[in-house]
Amino acid sequence: MLNYAYALEQLEAAFYTQVVKTPYKGATKAELRVLTSIRDHEIAHRQFLKKALGKHAIPSLEVDFSAIDFTSRKSVLGTADVFENLGVAAYNGAGQLIKNVAYLAAAGSIVSVEARHTAAIQELIGGASAKAAGEGHVDKSGLDAALSPGEVLPKAAPFIKTAVTANSLV
Repeated sequence: MLNYAYALEQLEAAFYTQVVKTPYKGATKAELRVLTSIRDHEIAHRQFLKKALGKHAIPSLEVDFSAIDFTSRKSVLGTADVFENLGVAAYNGAGQLIKNVAYLAAAGSIVSVEARHTAAIQELIGGASAKAAGEGHVDKSGLDAALSPGEVLPKAAPFIKTAVTANSLV
């Protein structure tokens, strides 16, 4: 399960690295501070997981961001919203599959940071709104989405050139 998380964190780290490297037209200093902070978190998550996996880590992924217009605020923040909510749902769905208590605790900490990212992105998209509080992702019981690896990977696949399957992440 750590390789699964590692793959997603590689994707997010690569995305935010590109966002910060080539900011969209009209990006404000405040927006760049938020996006840089998120990038730094994603890099830290990626490095934590790579270290935890050691020699069992999957290779670095080759990403494909050709469908993203990095000059467009709407495209960048829309993609960030998709990635962050997918990350939260992925960690929530994988929690039951993590056997090592220390790794489960780390995953719980990472998912809380990912959820903060979703709120920050929503704030950038439209200011304080119901969506920033999880609209569309939190169910009537107050629970966030939880997706299995088999549900998450097809959603991430268009952005990853490297072949990744749930079986390859074991």
